[in-house]
Amino acid sequence: MIDIQALTKKFGSFTALDTISFQVPTGSIFGLVGSNGAGKSTLLRTLAGVYRPDSGAVLFDGQAPFENTGVKGDLFFISDYPYFPPQGTLEDLRKLFGGFYPNWSNETFDKLCAMFPLDRKGKLKDMSKGMQRQAALISALSTRPRYFLLDEIFDGLDPVVRQLLKKLIAGEVADRNMTVLIASHNLRELEDFCDTVALLHKGGVLLEKDLDSLRLGIQRIQAVFRDMPEISALKEKIDIISFERTGSVLSFVARGQEEEIGKELETFGPQFYEAIPLSLEEVFISEMEAAGYDINNIVG
Repeated sequence: MIDIQALTKKFGSFTALDTISFQVPTGSIFGLVGSNGAGKSTLLRTLAGVYRPDSGAVLFDGQAPFENTGVKGDLFFISDYPYFPPQGTLEDLRKLFGGFYPNWSNETFDKLCAMFPLDRKGKLKDMSKGMQRQAALISALSTRPRYFLLDEIFDGLDPVVRQLLKKLIAGEVADRNMTVLIASHNLRELEDFCDTVALLHKGGVLLEKDLDSLRLGIQRIQAVFRDMPEISALKEKIDIISFERTGSVLSFVARGQEEEIGKELETFGPQFYEAIPLSLEEVFISEMEAAGYDINNIVG
């Protein structure tokens, strides 16, 4: 289990992570989403032992990763801009990581090289962004990590490779109980892949829930009224995050169970109403708007 306890990380006067706390269960796929500059990459680098926490702690089964080779031998971090030796090749990565990681598997490396169409002896610096990410994935999975940390890993990968990556990671989670923490702006990729997501904003955690509970706890409702009620009156009964009114149709996003919201809404006499499922991206946008991060505040 990954345990994040009141973690704070600062860079000079800037607080990148502000006393955040949550846990990532063993054998789960955990998604990190958030606004630009929310602290996702800083969190992953702190978990990987690149940064030392200023206060609080990050623990892998009770052990901190910073300057701890035992913990680092069990985890692999792929950053948003993976580093490779200047003249390095895939074969060079085999030698490099094979000497550092105790669980390195040449068998896994050969198997993955057969899946991904890369030249093992080609210079990585001359490869495309997507091919470089494939090389990083081959190397990472060959270390057979217990903990896999990924930052914007889908960026640059074509649809076929993205699906292959998901299949490989899901297989490692199922077969070896690997724990995955993945940060991404591509919410459509996460919503059918992750067990749980945490939403970060300005260094804090706005929410942290499993995806099923998250979807059940927030609703988009469309209602038709002959006499449109005052929004202020609706908000007294229903926890409305955002709304839009067009003629006699009111569309709003609200927190709560569908049945509870419907019961309160019926007291205002709608002619018709229905609940419309929200995607993870719509949930993200609604929560960020509630936190004051929306297009009107950005451009206004």
